[in-house]
Parts: sequence; structure tokens; C-alpha cells
Amino acid sequence: MDPMNKVALTLEYHGCRLAYTVTGSGTPVLFIQGTGVHGNGWMPQVEALAAQYNCISFDNRGMGGSQPIGCSITVEQMADDVIALMDAQGWDSAHIVGHSLGGLIALQLAIANRARVRSLSLLCTFAKGSLVTQFSWPMFWRGLRTYIGTRRMRRRAFLEMVMPHEMLASTDSEKLAASLAPLFGHDLADHPPVVMKQLAALRRYDATSKLSTLAGLPTLVVSATQDCVAKREFGQAIAAGIPGSRYVEIPKAAHGVTIQCADRINSLLRDHFSSVESKRSVRETSNCPSSH
Repeated sequence: MDPMNKVALTLEYHGCRLAYTVTGSGTPVLFIQGTGVHGNGWMPQVEALAAQYNCISFDNRGMGGSQPIGCSITVEQMADDVIALMDAQGWDSAHIVGHSLGGLIALQLAIANRARVRSLSLLCTFAKGSLVTQFSWPMFWRGLRTYIGTRRMRRRAFLEMVMPHEMLASTDSEKLAASLAPLFGHDLADHPPVVMKQLAALRRYDATSKLSTLAGLPTLVVSATQDCVAKREFGQAIAAGIPGSRYVEIPKAAHGVTIQCADRINSLLRDHFSSVESKRSVRETSNCPSSH
């Protein structure tokens, strides 16, 4: 018997068989992954939190086991996919955690279905996708190198996109790439076919003008100081746009912070969820009618 009570499931929704995993028991938490990464990318978080929380991780539409794409890839559609997964589990609400593109999906979910969101955790993300996809020579060169050259060179280039230089300088990059492949769901030298569609969806989405509507929703925003993809000023802008949100920067970390600094991320998430649940418990107790 699986000690973490882990179950792999599928759900037919809008032309796609969404592949997802439910792990653990307790308060619902749903993890939304970013561009080109399978749901297994959340394994460092799920394995640490499953003893206290009932966790869903899943492959976004068109990724991994979630096939076929079925319809147009948009942030709005992917947020609807999340609601469908919650409905399938009978969850009225959940703590929502998103990384990178997953953060945009989490924002859309909260904007459109606030009552379904107990809290938001937005990790290495942004409110306006075009900020990430706008042209710059450094980012163009970084991205190009993940497509050209030998497989070893492409793996190294990808690692430079998601890990800090100091870490790579003292690490065997081939061993690191091999260890990360099961989390990303593919060899780091390869790009899943749906990635360009995901990037197009990301580029079209902008939640900036709607951030203020999330005032009062418990929100944790985390940036990594060496993230060359979701720069820390993007996270700072989200935190400034959502009144009452908490902003945290993790030093010497890059875009892959959920893997690189898993213990720190897990601690932040535990504290965030626990604080929200404690306040919910107090409100529910105070709203109970007196027995006298």
C-alpha cells in the first residue's frame, strides 16, 4: 500500500484526458506547473506536504499524460481545467500554488472563481506574460542555446535558465540534468511539442489591471534573486498589486527554486497554509450559534 496514499487518475474534459495525481490526506492543495514541465515537477513539495495535506498535481493540457490537447491552449482554458479537477474531487475550495505559467493560471483561477481559492501561492511568476516573452538579446541567446548544439550542450543551456551560476559552477551538469529529468518529465535536451502553444498563451495573458480585485485573499508571492525568467521585479509588482499579500525573496536562487530550495519553499507553504487555516477556524468558531 502506498504510504502517501497516492492515486493516479484521469478526467475527460473539453477534448483532453487530463492526467492527475492525488496524494495524501487533509486540507486540499492544488499545484499548477509551468511551461514544459509535467506535474511531477511538484514532487519535492507533494512528498513533503502529503502527510498534512491532500495534494493534486497534474500535467497541463497537452503535456505528458494529458492528451490530446483537445482545444485551444489559453490561460483561461487551463484555469477551467483546474476547476474541473477540483470538481472531480468534490473540493469546494483549495490552497492554489502556481509556478511561472502556473502562477498566471492561478491568478486567472482566483480572479474568475475567488470563492474556490483558500489561498494563493505565486512562485517565480508574473502578472503579464509578455514581460517574459519580450525580446532581449540575453534571453534570446539563452533560449536559442536550448535548441541548438549537442544534447549535452542543450542540457547545459537549459540548466543555465533555471539554476544559479554558482550552483552550476560546482556541479556535474550531466548528473544534475539526469536527476531533474524525472521531475520535468523529459530529457532536458528536449522540448515537449506543446511548449510553443503554452508560451503563446502566456504571452497573450495580462492580469495586471485585475490584481487589486484580489485584495484580502491570502497571497504569498515568492521570487528568486537570480531568476532570469521571472525577474524579482515581476514578483514585486504582483505583491504591490494585491493589497495585503506577503512578498518573500530567496537569495542565490533561480527559476528552479522549487527544486533547488525545496525545503525553504515547503516551509513557506506550510506556514502560509497553516496561518490561513487557523484564521478560517477562528471565523468558523465565531460564526457558530451559541448553545446557550
